[in-house]
Amino acid sequence: MEIKDVTFSYDKKLNTLHGVNGAIETGKVTTIIGPNGCGKSTLLGVLSNHHRPQEGEIVLDGKSLTDFKPKELAKRLAVVHQQNNAPSDMTVEKLTAYGRIPYKNLFSSSTKEDEEAVEWALTSTNLLDKRKTPIDELSGGQMQRVWIAMALTQKTPYLFLDEPTTYLDIYYQYELLELIRSLNKQHGITIVMVLHDINQAIQFSDTIIAMKDGKIAAKGAPADVITADAINEIYGVQVVVKHDEQAGMYIVPVGI
Repeated sequence: MEIKDVTFSYDKKLNTLHGVNGAIETGKVTTIIGPNGCGKSTLLGVLSNHHRPQEGEIVLDGKSLTDFKPKELAKRLAVVHQQNNAPSDMTVEKLTAYGRIPYKNLFSSSTKEDEEAVEWALTSTNLLDKRKTPIDELSGGQMQRVWIAMALTQKTPYLFLDEPTTYLDIYYQYELLELIRSLNKQHGITIVMVLHDINQAIQFSDTIIAMKDGKIAAKGAPADVITADAINEIYGVQVVVKHDEQAGMYIVPVGI
């Protein structure tokens, strides 16, 4: 996936993204980080065709994203938004099955392929024992796994997640991030996500895109992007970059 000179504005007066260029590496986990208002979620929205750029384009498999028909694109990439809603009495299994809509027409019934996709998604997200449970009985972490399961039933090579750990306590944050990494490693899914926590981005990413003021300030492997100078430049915070045999690389803020 290529990002070609993308400019995007919500109000046509103030650009949120300014001539962004880059690429998303196939088969990798790419995490977008940066301070509030820098354009992280906006870039993810452009990458998933939720926003159409005023200038430039996103190219997927040699084709501009805006040229895909909705169902065609939904078979190529799946998105889990930051906020999602569904009827509280809906079961886990039924909600998960809604991800198969791109493969159906108005009057078609479930096929064996649909059932297998739902089974695989529930298995992959460790939700088989919750399949008949109404979603209002789930914890926040379990509910987030259901949204991921619904995305997985689309059987896409790309999965985009907008701040998937928001509203979760630290246990469920790491449980979810371990799941995301597992989906990448075991199934080869290319994952792009937005995270606020820099240490989580370091631990669970192959590539980090650091943004500032609507532009990509740095892109590369975590060890190349996350330096004391770069964090100070992007966030205005002084940090110490540490390395630990068990914890790996991490940062510790020391002041502003």
